[in-house]
Formats: sequence, structure tokens, C-alpha cells
Amino acid sequence: MNGEFEFQFPWLLALLGLLPVYALLLGKTGRLSALAFSSADIARAAGAQARAAAGRFLMFLRLLAVALGIVALAGPRFTNYHVETETPGVDIMLVLDLSWSMEAIDMGKPAEKLSRFAIASGVLKDFIAKRPNDRIGLIAFSGVPYLTSPLTLNHDWLIENLSRLHIGIIQDLGTAIGDAVAVAAKRLKAVPNSKSRIIILLTDGDNNLGKIDPLPAAQLAAAMGSKIYAIGIGIEEPCNMPAFDPATGIFRLDANGNVIPTLLLQPANYSVLGKMAALSGGHFYRAKNQRELQSIYNQIDRLEKSEVKLRRFATYEPLFEWPLLAALGFLTLEIILANTRFRRVP
Repeated sequence: MNGEFEFQFPWLLALLGLLPVYALLLGKTGRLSALAFSSADIARAAGAQARAAAGRFLMFLRLLAVALGIVALAGPRFTNYHVETETPGVDIMLVLDLSWSMEAIDMGKPAEKLSRFAIASGVLKDFIAKRPNDRIGLIAFSGVPYLTSPLTLNHDWLIENLSRLHIGIIQDLGTAIGDAVAVAAKRLKAVPNSKSRIIILLTDGDNNLGKIDPLPAAQLAAAMGSKIYAIGIGIEEPCNMPAFDPATGIFRLDANGNVIPTLLLQPANYSVLGKMAALSGGHFYRAKNQRELQSIYNQIDRLEKSEVKLRRFATYEPLFEWPLLAALGFLTLEIILANTRFRRVP
């Protein structure tokens, strides 16, 4: 928003150019009065004194009042210009896997000790920051899905809730992909007048728990108008899952500060994710490292863009009353002085 001073009818200010003519006519109007003086010198001195003091001052007040009246008629005002965005944004439900296998550290550099979950949550935060005009929600799942955040435009609050998550916060073990997608689809359907509904599913495992299988869940999402972007993460070879504290999600380290390997994780079969994406009209992606995962979310960001419309309008704060009040004040002062201090004898 910005503002500036302007006149609604600036062409009326041209009337100010007539003031010299008005002053000339004002000085010549009225009948000449006559008084008897014993000496012409006395009359000459009195006339000159009146013209120099009272006459000129009163004429100045009249001209000033007329000038201010013209300024008031021109409509001075302060204009505020506004720009509003109208964004029929995309409704996005993020579905994030919190199963224990997401603690694997196969996607980052060995020295970084970053788990799949740590990398995924960092990429998600960046993706959320790029979509300020979209309603975004978050469902975290392991053996059961939990609504971490409903669809919201308050992305700071969404990111804050995402930051509270860690592996182990959901005590129900397993990977219920179908249930999580079904919950996401129902949440998206509950929002009316949505331009576009998408589900971004991120997981590193096979569906092994839940009441709804992945493919029926994808069909349900498609029937409710949602597309699924399915992302499978993790390397395509066995890797060890580090020991960690389920209460905090923090790695347990040995005396030398190294992670302690525990279970041997097998690569997941991601063919089901591809079928889910195809059934809903979406896309399937594979990410084996942080760079690939970031690139995938950048692609989704380009595919699902919000349409932003700008509406420009102006509001006005009228200021005509100030010159008008000043004009009335000077006119009143002229009348008072003309009938008191500078009163003329007929």
C-alpha cells in the first residue's frame, strides 16, 4: 500500500488565475462617499491612510478566502493505493511416513548422520515455504495415521508441528500406507470450493498394516478428486537401522561417537506406489539421496502452481474541509474587522 496527495477536480484550480481580475474589480466597486473637511490636506491624508492599512488588509483576507474556497472545490484528498491477491490455491495434504525404518542414514553423507526422516522433514519445510498461497495439511503415520495439522494457511504453525515430530512418537509400529492415504483424501474432500486437491505421500516401506489396502485407498482418493504424488525413498540395497531412543528419536552412539547398527533393512517394493499414483492421475518418484528428493519436490511445485490474481483499488481520505474551514474563518474575520476596527463611515 502507498499513498499520495491529489485533487479530485484539478481543473478547478485554474480559477485561481482569475483572482487578479477579481481583485481589480473588487477595488473598483461600490459608491464613493463624500465628507466635508475644512482642509483638502486632511481628507487626502485620511484617504491614503485607509487605503494603505484597512483597505488592503481586508482585500487580502477576501482574496485568501476565495482562493481557499477554490482549493476546497477542487477536492483535495489523500489517496491510498492497495493491491490484494486473489488465489484459488491448491489444497495439499502431506503424508509422511514415521515408521522406524525412517531412521536409516543411507540418503545423506556418512559424516552427516542424517536419517531419512531428517532429510525428508527438511525438504518438506522448504516445500511449504514455497507455497504461501496454498492450504497445506500434514498426516504422519506408522502403524496408524495421525492428523498432525489440518489444512491451513498458517504455515508457521504447520512447520512448528512438523518440527515436533520424530521417529518413535507414534507407538503403533508398522506402515499403514492405505489408511493414511484414505484419511488424507477424506480431509481434502471436506474442504469446499477447492481448485485442486493433491496428496504427497512419502514413505520408505511396504504397506504391512491397516484396514485399507493401498490400491483401494488410491481409488477412493481419485473418486474424491485427489491426485497422489507418491515418493519412495531409500537406497536399493540392504542397510542397517541405527539404534535410537524412541522417546526422542535421537541416535544412540558408542563411546567413539558412532551410530550403533541394529536391524538390517531390506529395500521396499515400490511397485504399489506407482500403481497408486497411476490410479489417481498423479506421479510416482524415487529418491535415493537428498538431492533427488529435493528435485522431486521442486518438480511437484512446478506442476501444481497456484493461480494468483491481483486486484488493485484505491481508497480516498477527503481533505476539502480544511481549506473550506480556513476560507470561512478568513471571511468571518474580514466581516468582523470591516464592522469593528476597520469600519468605514458611509
